Amino acid sequence: MSATTTPSVPTPTAPGSLPLIGHAHRLARDPLPFITSLRRHGSVVRIRIGPSPAYVVTDPALTRRVLVTDAAHFVKGGRIIDALRVDGLATVADGDAHLRNRRLMQPMFNTSHIADRGHAMIGQVRTLVEAWPEDVPRDVCADMNRTALAAFLVALFGTDLPGHLENEFTALMPEIMKGTIRQTLLPAWITGLPLPANRTHAARVARLRTLIDQAVDHRSDRGRPSTADGTGEPSAECPRAAAARREEGTERAGLFAALLTAEPPLTRQQLQDEVITLLTGAIETTGTTLAWALYEISRNPAIERLLRDELTTVCGDRPLRHEDLDRLVHVRRVLQEAIRKYGPAWMVTRTATRDVELGGHLVPEGADVVWSPHLHQHDPRVFPEPGVFDPDRWAPGRTPAAARGSFLAFGDGRRKCIGENFAWTELQIVLATVVRTWPRFTVTSPAPSARAVVTVKPDRLTMTFASAMSG
Repeated sequence: MSATTTPSVPTPTAPGSLPLIGHAHRLARDPLPFITSLRRHGSVVRIRIGPSPAYVVTDPALTRRVLVTDAAHFVKGGRIIDALRVDGLATVADGDAHLRNRRLMQPMFNTSHIADRGHAMIGQVRTLVEAWPEDVPRDVCADMNRTALAAFLVALFGTDLPGHLENEFTALMPEIMKGTIRQTLLPAWITGLPLPANRTHAARVARLRTLIDQAVDHRSDRGRPSTADGTGEPSAECPRAAAARREEGTERAGLFAALLTAEPPLTRQQLQDEVITLLTGAIETTGTTLAWALYEISRNPAIERLLRDELTTVCGDRPLRHEDLDRLVHVRRVLQEAIRKYGPAWMVTRTATRDVELGGHLVPEGADVVWSPHLHQHDPRVFPEPGVFDPDRWAPGRTPAAARGSFLAFGDGRRKCIGENFAWTELQIVLATVVRTWPRFTVTSPAPSARAVVTVKPDRLTMTFASAMSG
């Protein structure tokens, strides 16, 4: 247990701080090189964001203390969290509310619930990917975000979500994410002004809540028992028919059905908050990871051949099935290496609830504490040649024990991402489907640069997709 002590080690301040803005210019101009450079200065390094200090933890053992051992002293908070704050699981503050929400959401993400939705997700992804026209340059990030959203919507709301709702979710969510990123980056006093951009973002969020309400109403109507005579009493049916209806209902209902049957019942606003949290957490991170994975595959022919051979061996000529995913070990390694190299999140914040000694450094009560998955996942002591894309580093016998404590893309401790298993399922389905559907894909834009906003995105990435007979 950490106790308040007189620090034995002075906390270094990162060089390059400017009056008034501190290190904000570095975080805006070259955030990834800046955050990884802090390792050279110590295990805890002070930076300034405007006039306020923040403490960056560069030692994975100390990060584990922040997230696991001493998590009670480092609650979810800080500027990024405040900008995204709704009362959903990912952004709600620690305490009874968080524990209640996590217990409520846990059944949605267990293995059996995810497997029940696998067939529907695969079908939805295949329909979208097969519809891409050949040899037409496409914005890969936009495509992957759209595909991830479509797969998540069918998993969340079921297979019978009305088309007009699905289309509006698909059109609205990219704009919501842009507005959220803007709210994160701008000073709070600007985002609080009645400016056109702020009003537009607020209107879009309000519309999103309305769409969620309509999806809830549709799901509730679908969940009412069918009747044969209009009396409101369920009609009699044979056991086999009842079993078939239940199986179909499981597929059609989606993960969201678990929230609708929660006890005590959730209010409409609570339902909206949970869906917004799930949507914002699932789309951008998944889409960005898939875009980087496709880029790396396109420039590594040996990796591409290995993936295609694995998919042929596992699936043959038939369509992908959910039960195939556990056998796609190379697909999984490619995705894990894409996550390691590119994020998805590059900087996460906590707030100290008291004066805490951390690695001999005093972190004062109320201070922002920063930890960076990108920094830890580019530590050359744990991941040799961290800038090299090497899926085989995840092969049995090659991964050092320290990698577990340094691979933090899904967090750790009681705030570890509850949807990690779902994320792996969705990532594997989309990547396997794209590779199986298109025998050839080619980058048509200049080599992308990593741009760190909320996630680490390629600044530009277009590709063409073609069949083997083309060109």
